[in-house]
Amino acid sequence: MSVRTESSAAHRAGFACFVGRPNAGKSTLTNALVGTKVAITSNRPQTTRHTVRGIVHRPEAQLVLVDTPGLHKPRTLLGERLNDVVRTTWSEVDVIGFCLPADQKLGPGDRYIAAELAGIKKTPKVAIVTKTDLVDSKALAAQLIAIDQLGTELGIEWAEIIPVSAVGDTQVSLLADLLVPMLPESPPLYPEGDLTDEPEQVMVAELIREAALEGVRDELPHSIAVVVEEMLPREDRPADKPLLDIHANVYIERPSQKGIIIGPKGKRLKEVGTKSRKHIEALLGTPVFLDLHVKVAKDWQRDPKQLRKLGF
Repeated sequence: MSVRTESSAAHRAGFACFVGRPNAGKSTLTNALVGTKVAITSNRPQTTRHTVRGIVHRPEAQLVLVDTPGLHKPRTLLGERLNDVVRTTWSEVDVIGFCLPADQKLGPGDRYIAAELAGIKKTPKVAIVTKTDLVDSKALAAQLIAIDQLGTELGIEWAEIIPVSAVGDTQVSLLADLLVPMLPESPPLYPEGDLTDEPEQVMVAELIREAALEGVRDELPHSIAVVVEEMLPREDRPADKPLLDIHANVYIERPSQKGIIIGPKGKRLKEVGTKSRKHIEALLGTPVFLDLHVKVAKDWQRDPKQLRKLGF
């Protein structure tokens, strides 16, 4: 009788997505698993707008992480479209990770999502308790029991319930170990070395948006959209000193918000430029000249024409 060794086991590859209410730690977890900055993270809810895929490469498997926007009760047309994106994604992945922060009691938002998940029968569901570095063992135990009960109540059979801390790097690789066996047998879906399949322009726009969100008062997070108009190598540069020109517009909804983004004497916008340029250069591996302009797109979140123009 032959025993299959690890190396001859079939290669697995497939898609997992993390769901959870806004700010449940989904993007931070994606970045920790991939080991690099792929999804933008912010302590403002609702910053992920695009399905960012992070790719975890292992000798025996390839785990493609689909990061969806947080599901919430929609108040605007943008909100409704984001929710549709989430539901479509859920029906197409091999495993769903439901992220629930350890430091917050289960609330109506979590129940709303869990009830939606209960309707998706075939896909295995893993409950991931995030931010465990913020609580003691007693609070963590209470949260694990509450999640188990929530599953029983709604008829969800959790494939696993696992506590992790992306910040403290606790159990992150164990989470990958648990997700991999739930993927179908398949050759790798992406070339090794690829960490995301987002077009570079979209990732650049997200990095600018992340920098623009930092330190801004609470009324702005939903009102910022960034569109990269063009990315062109600067002509007449010697081969060993390339420079990439990036022209991008930061859109807000009302003229009164312009001052908040630009700051006194343009100081704030300059900081946004400096900060995002560093991340962009790291991402693209080339020096960048970043040209940022702030524009008003009146009430863009409620206007179908503007939403299309801004890529939603």
